[in-house]
Amino acid sequence: MSGSAPTREVARRVFAREFNDAGYTFKESDDERAPVYSLLPTGESANRVFFVGTLTEKEDVGDDSEYWQGRIVDPTGTFFVYAGQYQPEAASTLRDLEPPAYVAVVGKPRTYETDDGSINVSVRPESITVVDATVRDRWVAEAAERTLERVARFDDEGNEYARMAEEEYDLDPETYKAAALSALEELASEGTESDAGDATDSADAPEA
Repeated sequence: MSGSAPTREVARRVFAREFNDAGYTFKESDDERAPVYSLLPTGESANRVFFVGTLTEKEDVGDDSEYWQGRIVDPTGTFFVYAGQYQPEAASTLRDLEPPAYVAVVGKPRTYETDDGSINVSVRPESITVVDATVRDRWVAEAAERTLERVARFDDEGNEYARMAEEEYDLDPETYKAAALSALEELASEGTESDAGDATDSADAPEA
């Protein structure tokens, strides 16, 4: 039975600034059921993402059935999440929540090409969990750390995803390093970084 169940992909911590630039998707094999990955501009593949931010707006944009759009803001930009009948728990959470609220989201990246050829990036949430400011602050610190690690590895020989990002994007990884450092500075100025503690255990749980 050990080979019967696929392992869940790691949920990458990524800021909105970088995520919204990740318009290129790919598969690792020709298998029709192979997972689809978004290519992060800092040189990493992401089948799932994990982020924490402030839900600032929500709207039912569905025609025949409920289809909820949520705007979730982190220190670098805005994530858009969409949940409908195939994401009932996330849709129910969006329906019941009153902005503003801190939320932790685990979900899958989605890309959509518009009529003018541009690529919109959003998240199809697996889970949306209400959290507090302490969890949000801890996530900012962790997402910044992961971003800086990816940028530091970008020029490593053999980093295949970084080479792919160089080929697919005309983007400077230093842009995302600057965004991460700015987020850390904002966190420090709020004076809340020191008491972030281990309160993220509940938010991290969906990643397992």
